[in-house]
Amino acid sequence: MQKIKCIIVEDEPLAVKILKDYCESLPQLELIATFRDAIGAGLFLQSTTVDLIFLDIHLPKLKGLAFLRTLTRPPAVIVTTAYHQYAVEGFELNVIDYLLKPFSFERFVTATNKVTKALSSQQPIDKEAPIKEFSCFLSIDRKKVRIVFDTVLYVESAREYIRVMTTQGEFKAKMSTHEIEALLPPSQFVRIHRSFIVAIDKIEIYTKEEVIVQGQALPIGKAFKSALTRV
Repeated sequence: MQKIKCIIVEDEPLAVKILKDYCESLPQLELIATFRDAIGAGLFLQSTTVDLIFLDIHLPKLKGLAFLRTLTRPPAVIVTTAYHQYAVEGFELNVIDYLLKPFSFERFVTATNKVTKALSSQQPIDKEAPIKEFSCFLSIDRKKVRIVFDTVLYVESAREYIRVMTTQGEFKAKMSTHEIEALLPPSQFVRIHRSFIVAIDKIEIYTKEEVIVQGQALPIGKAFKSALTRV
């Protein structure tokens, strides 16, 4: 198939550099322009057709999601932001994926592959699929709490409960690690012990005996040593 023509709408220079490097690492992507605000991007789109926008939410003058609402026939959109609370609104606007900063190259590839698959098959992108892959609801203190997968560091068994450690804090739910494992996307998580499941892109260091996630050492069970060949 032809290359996917994309633009970046992002006002943080470091984030632009990372996205440019990631785009240049994938032969199917052709980065044709970058913009620091949505107004410039909107003017560009009036005369130029693109296949994909990497769109930040917190932009000067016009916010990313507000800009997206102004487009009558928007191309595929991958949102890039540090704020997970806008994710549901983003998916209601039919964005393809939602990348929480800082995101890994592997996570970037997963998002762009969704666009590649949809364009190559000439089929509309399934709006429900990203939502299922993006988060789940857990029963916590008699309330349903949305857990965003990109924020999860690891899951630990605590007898009849689990502790879900995230970048937003700790959540405790009455369920087993087997039950939570069934909800987590296998492309993003790996079980390293009967009591621990870790987010692959949050692993900082690992040895034959342990994994380090944000300075926390987690043991590797004998039966799970081969699982780290995926990392």
